[in-house]
Amino acid sequence: MKAIKVGLLGIGTVGGGVFAVLKRNQEEITRRAGRPIEIRVVADKDHERARKMVSVISPDARVVDDAFSVVNDPEVDIVVELIGGYGIARELVLQAIANGKHVVTANKALLAVHGNEIFAAAQEKGVMVAFEAAVAGGVPIIKALREGLSANRIEWIAGIINGTTNFILSEMREKGLSFAEVLKEAQRLGYAEADPTFDVEGIDAAHKLTIMSAIAFGIPMQFESATIEGISRLDAVDIRYAEQLGYRIKLLGITRKMESGVELRVHPTLIPAKRLLANVEGAMNAILVQGDAVGSTLYYGKGAGAEPTASAVIADLVDVTRMHTADPEHRVPYLAFQPDAVVDLPILPIAEIFSCYYLRLRVADKTGVLADIARILADQGISIDALIQKEPQEGEDQADIILLTHKTQEKSILAACAAIEALPTVQGGMTRLRLEMLQ
Repeated sequence: MKAIKVGLLGIGTVGGGVFAVLKRNQEEITRRAGRPIEIRVVADKDHERARKMVSVISPDARVVDDAFSVVNDPEVDIVVELIGGYGIARELVLQAIANGKHVVTANKALLAVHGNEIFAAAQEKGVMVAFEAAVAGGVPIIKALREGLSANRIEWIAGIINGTTNFILSEMREKGLSFAEVLKEAQRLGYAEADPTFDVEGIDAAHKLTIMSAIAFGIPMQFESATIEGISRLDAVDIRYAEQLGYRIKLLGITRKMESGVELRVHPTLIPAKRLLANVEGAMNAILVQGDAVGSTLYYGKGAGAEPTASAVIADLVDVTRMHTADPEHRVPYLAFQPDAVVDLPILPIAEIFSCYYLRLRVADKTGVLADIARILADQGISIDALIQKEPQEGEDQADIILLTHKTQEKSILAACAAIEALPTVQGGMTRLRLEMLQ
């Protein structure tokens, strides 16, 4: 049978992995897809480096430095976009769609920000946009949400979806080091970029969470409405105190459907240490999905790397190849729900969400301090679940108090924290972290 011809945009780490896995598993992939899948042309700015890479793996493939020549090539059936970013990648993907080509992309930022526009264009042209590799690398979470759990009403998703931050938090907990110390080690090992902002400030995780939320609940991409807090200001002492209380801190992406809207938030979160998600260590990813029929399901694996991500890209190529000649009306919808059934639910402001909380504050070692704090919390309808009061260090007249609260609304905890910080016995600001039981 005639081969499906692929144009590859960008041949960095993932692009090289796609080539390598396609060649190594060519026979198995062809058996699954029903016809051969061949990369016929590659575009990369570094033409010479790309030419050397391609000549070793696939001498028959052409190498060009103009990506638009690939999306405009009439022989190309599927365009694989591995360039990244919001700019030129958007133009190339939209041009490929306008030319009637299917698209496979690993670009979570592009979809989170411009996905609504891209899916609308693809719907109009009757082509497919596949993006398994955009979330959690080789973990097939997109297919699970779009297809495997289609009988369920998804209630919530909580995920460790950035390997860099999970590695940093694991090292901080195990070795008692500061964020800055572990970040340097992560950069040395290649887990963190020279500019780690997208990872450590939660932006990368928010891109991925936006995509999963849209698929889970049948809503448009709404990245601009997400609440995003990173780990760069997290203190090692809070990781230690959390451990003493039976919790571990992870950077979680959480999305939950409520009657009034959808929660969409990324932030450091305390999780009970006995939960499976709390025991995901190193640079691994894990996503916990709660469905009304199936209950909790956990998806775990490598969230990045050449071959894990290539695995997801090629799985998309196989899917597109299988459905290449199918009636567009009978393909799996991009966001799992039929396009006319997507509902524009609002993303809830963070002040409206409900959570438990971890509070740490430094207070003067005086009688009545705890009573004042308890009174302020009670005034806001907040009850205390657990409390640790540390003894002052020798020669000091201040001590740490650590509180865990029962579930309350964020705006109530914010009001309580402001009132507590105004007490003359409280020294400096409070540390406030959310706590999720994930039950």
